[in-house]
Amino acid sequence: MEKASTSKRCYLGLGGNLTNELGSPSQHIHNAIQSLEAHPKVTQVKASSLYASKPMGPQDQPDFINAVVEIETTLKPHDLLSLCQQLEQQAQRVRLRHWGERSLDVDVLLYGDEQVNSPTLTVPHPGITQRNFVLMPLAELNPTVKINGITIADLEQSQDWSGLSRLS
Repeated sequence: MEKASTSKRCYLGLGGNLTNELGSPSQHIHNAIQSLEAHPKVTQVKASSLYASKPMGPQDQPDFINAVVEIETTLKPHDLLSLCQQLEQQAQRVRLRHWGERSLDVDVLLYGDEQVNSPTLTVPHPGITQRNFVLMPLAELNPTVKINGITIADLEQSQDWSGLSRLS
């Protein structure tokens, strides 16, 4: 008898700042959430509010729209990364420059309480503790979640609204 796959609570960061023929950044995020809800190995999809944030990289680009999604999944970490990349492709993401504009960016932020260090995936996501545009929506979904053993509420950036505003 095959062993049942264990479900993991995971958090994904979604963001974008480019409109294309498929829609606006908000629409790209909404479409990605719908795709997650329809995936057979993803359940209990719960999305944060949308947040507007200043670009982290080059400042000569539009502000970003960000959200965090909490899911339960039986996908393994690298399979979840592949799903995230598929969602980006569905939004016709084009990589123009590092930290540059994009229609949709989907990052694996947390995969249960596991740590992953491979050439293609690092979990918890590098820099997560310094990014208020990730921590604020994450805290909205689950203020007790821990990153590297530290509760979100105890991270300075989780209280920092600079350059950030809740849209919905």
